Amino acid sequence: MELGSKEEENVVGYHSNNVKKAKLLSTLSALLDDPILADVPKKPTLSDVDTLISLELGSAMRISILKLDGTSFDVVVMNSATVKDLKLAIKKKVIELEQSKMGHRHISWRHVWSNFCLAHHNEKLFDDGAALQDFGVRNNSQLHFLPHVVSKGSGSHSKRRKHRFFHGLNKRS
Repeated sequence: MELGSKEEENVVGYHSNNVKKAKLLSTLSALLDDPILADVPKKPTLSDVDTLISLELGSAMRISILKLDGTSFDVVVMNSATVKDLKLAIKKKVIELEQSKMGHRHISWRHVWSNFCLAHHNEKLFDDGAALQDFGVRNNSQLHFLPHVVSKGSGSHSKRRKHRFFHGLNKRS
């Protein structure tokens, strides 16, 4: 008898946990459909919610990013954010947008940042460690992408050399 009652308790506990989880998910989806919470992602992380709360309290800023095709999107970063933090927020937002539109799609961010840079009032944001406020970026600022060409003299971007290990093996003797 005791064994049967413990199994029933486990089954009842299992079902009540599933019911609670289903209620929580339905409540969460209803909240996220509210127009007031339109800027909350569909699957928010704790850091997303924390950043949005900071935005409401004034310790974070919303920045509009204008793409080369003329479309734009908004990202939220802390007031003390660096260029690197902004790049990470842009990467996260673009991946989220692309997955919602087309599913999984790979973007080479190394290629993006080596060929394009962000600019604010035509001042290029090169230094990843620099604070955004040093460039005059404030809440509701607009940044845009600019083509970025690195001169070969700087040496930071040089062509990769092809290593031909078996170069002499194809020659006929």
